[in-house]
Amino acid sequence: MSKRKFIFSEFLRIEIDHRAGNRCEYCRIRQEDVEYTFHLDHIISLKHGGLTIESNLAFTCPDCNYNKGANIGTFLHPPERHFTPLFHPRVEKWEDHFEEIDGLISALTPIGEATVRILMFNTPERIILRRELAGF
Repeated sequence: MSKRKFIFSEFLRIEIDHRAGNRCEYCRIRQEDVEYTFHLDHIISLKHGGLTIESNLAFTCPDCNYNKGANIGTFLHPPERHFTPLFHPRVEKWEDHFEEIDGLISALTPIGEATVRILMFNTPERIILRRELAGF
């Protein structure tokens, strides 16, 4: 089954881009610092009951969007393996869950840990890119 591709209105795209400050709402990289077009992501995916409304859409770089997919959380720390949701940019503050030092994004909370893991923030390529970008 192929993944659905959504065509968002230009107005909605501009509104969400502006709200995000032209940054990926997950890894915080700025769109103007890279050569690829950012995406609009359903924070809660449609398959999990999310809606295509402004409050459920995030401005994301392709890496974060593809790595997140339809995920809304993960299981951390065996043997308990409690379900931990991913960071939700509409209801949580980035600084409460993450910190960035020298290109490496570290988790401050279980939500941060789940998000760092699933969205693969710290691949060597992504760390190098963040280190090279001025003003990240």
